[in-house]
Amino acid sequence: MEPETTVIVLNEADGEASINVKNTDPTPALLHSAIEDIPEDLEPLVVITPPVTRVDAGERQMVRFLLIAGEPLKTQRLKRVTFEGIPQARPDSGATIGISLRQNLPLILHPKGLPQHNAPWELLTWHLQGNALKVRNDSAYVVRLADEVLLSPQKQKVYLPRTYVLPGETLSVPIETAVAGATSVSISPATVYGFTVENYDALIIVNAP
Repeated sequence: MEPETTVIVLNEADGEASINVKNTDPTPALLHSAIEDIPEDLEPLVVITPPVTRVDAGERQMVRFLLIAGEPLKTQRLKRVTFEGIPQARPDSGATIGISLRQNLPLILHPKGLPQHNAPWELLTWHLQGNALKVRNDSAYVVRLADEVLLSPQKQKVYLPRTYVLPGETLSVPIETAVAGATSVSISPATVYGFTVENYDALIIVNAP
């Protein structure tokens, strides 16, 4: 099952979003679609329809996402969406075993009235405090980026605990004393629509331990 985009954005002002998923197999299959919560945000905010449907070979199925938040969104929120194609058994297939493949995409919920920001990673601040590198997101935007961070001028790589920083969140990475004098970081961010852009460099703020 092949989604038409790599990221889904649901604008609160619209109340819903949709995506087309194509069955690229030469035979019909069941499309199973589901919302997955990230560990940091377990609040049910979205329902998906249809959760299961049959899609003929080469055909497309529209999947809709309906916002069910009880209160207005204050910041962007992040969920995951999975699309799994389950081959249907054929009477003449004998002992043939079908293999199901799962696509896993980010779903970003965008608050009503919040301006679009094409480079939210520019709003992150980077801090050295003792032997820890910290990245802080004081914005209302979800920032997605590769977990690999390059410290300069040492050209030393460190790794974030995950590939996103949520609004109001601070992530911390222990670093070696040898790179405690780093002055900048280079990151590989991803745009809202999933495209990787050129590396972005940011200065490091040194805080007292």
